[in-house]
Amino acid sequence: MSGKARTVPIHKLHGCGNDFVFIDNRALGLPVAAMPDWARSVCRRAFGVGADGLVFLDETPKDREGDYIWHFYNADGSRAEMCGNASRCAALLAVELGFAGPKHVFGTDAGLIRAEADVAAGMAKVELTPPRDLTLGIELDLGEGRDMVHFVNTGVPHAVVFKRDASTVDVRTLGAALRRHTHFAPAGTNANFAQVIDRRNIHLRTFERGVEDETYACGTGAAAGAFIAHALGLTESTVNVRSSGGEILGISIEGGSVFLSGKAVRVFSGEMFLEGLGLALA
Repeated sequence: MSGKARTVPIHKLHGCGNDFVFIDNRALGLPVAAMPDWARSVCRRAFGVGADGLVFLDETPKDREGDYIWHFYNADGSRAEMCGNASRCAALLAVELGFAGPKHVFGTDAGLIRAEADVAAGMAKVELTPPRDLTLGIELDLGEGRDMVHFVNTGVPHAVVFKRDASTVDVRTLGAALRRHTHFAPAGTNANFAQVIDRRNIHLRTFERGVEDETYACGTGAAAGAFIAHALGLTESTVNVRSSGGEILGISIEGGSVFLSGKAVRVFSGEMFLEGLGLALA
């Protein structure tokens, strides 16, 4: 933190339009109990910095593994186990901030994430936590008739519905219905609507839990869509997933592992004024 102005250094990055504010917590030392309030204030668009999530990068405690850890919060202040696009952004920024080298491992609530960042190219690749709880063929009523829903946890829970034309789906309405469906209570799920273009290309749109709206991209959602499509025999083990923002995420399934790769873009670095956000440090 700097001077009497009570400002805090921040970094804004996005992965395929999925945007995040990052704070280096090594010097700031913000307690975890205060982080949800910071996320709600900082991520608020128009009145804050504006982002889908707030991420604190921190030193690794003695009882944990990895080159560093993160504390990840959605825009509504809820803590998330994992976020694929944020993990790619974190990997790139961590190299630039001196947390780790280009190939490293960092800790999330979902477990350790192996990452490889090419700062010069603005690209990052991460190995997500092993997919679990795969469930195919769940028939649910989402308010517009019965839909065939599939589920997998790729670090966070994801439900996937395949549509003939994903571009015409009312993601805000159907996504909210699926995200809060009693079948996934009480935690809820992220909701994805996927269209298989061919065996190597998918179009996917995501309604994100915690953001409570469609986002331009979702890395773990892309992984879930690709993993389920492959399990159903619809695609190859390596596919390109086009997000609603038009960007491409690469997903490859190798054995029991899922890899996510794509651009990670630093938009700006600067300082935010705590008073303007209604925040303070003790």
